[in-house]
Amino acid sequence: MTSLEIHNESGERLDHVFTPGQEDAQAADRKVVVIGHGVTSHHDRPYLTHLCDALSAAGLASLRFSFSGNGDSEGQFVDSCISKEIADLGAVIDALEGWSVAYMGHSMGGAVGVMRAAADERIGALVSLAGMTEVHGFMQRHFGHLTPGEDCMLDREHAQLSESFLEDAREIQTTLPQASQVEAPWLLVHGTEDELVPFEDSVRCAQACPHRALLAPVEGADHCFTDRLDEVAGLVVPWLVESF
Repeated sequence: MTSLEIHNESGERLDHVFTPGQEDAQAADRKVVVIGHGVTSHHDRPYLTHLCDALSAAGLASLRFSFSGNGDSEGQFVDSCISKEIADLGAVIDALEGWSVAYMGHSMGGAVGVMRAAADERIGALVSLAGMTEVHGFMQRHFGHLTPGEDCMLDREHAQLSESFLEDAREIQTTLPQASQVEAPWLLVHGTEDELVPFEDSVRCAQACPHRALLAPVEGADHCFTDRLDEVAGLVVPWLVESF
């Protein structure tokens, strides 16, 4: 797996880190948890690396990656949008042919996962971490006052807002239609004091998919689960071991 090259449909290389399961790096069932980050972020955020370590300790392999235009992946951030990231996730799954795949996404990466899982039966289990549901509403709240082509998102210099990013969000509006179509087992973990993506986003998603989705509130936690990572791992890892 160390020599795996992943490129999206534009030919851009997607930077990634594969972490084997400690119990058996070459397990016969070849299960891997693919992990995607949120808007303006990258695959080495502490809440993602912590989860990869916890998965490994439980015997599950993981592959965390940066969407194109983010982190050390190729591409330009100004070309980033949810629809492109959905395609990026598809390219990662394509590269993992022969593996059973679960997907875990944080924030906007959660929205990407819902929309991909609704149409891609290769995702055998789904985890949303502070997942974004009301996509257009989020963009309006946090970026509606910014000028595309001039201002940066979340004060990050590399993350210049583009009109195409906003237009893609306008077209999507909400992931609730896709949520109702998810067939895979689905865990939604969300802090009740999330300052960026309201806890109610996950409540509505779970209600849209009552037979497959399980809502796991983290009382008092913020968007990045600050100081609560062990608790999050304690929810996610046993659930994946059981459900995937």
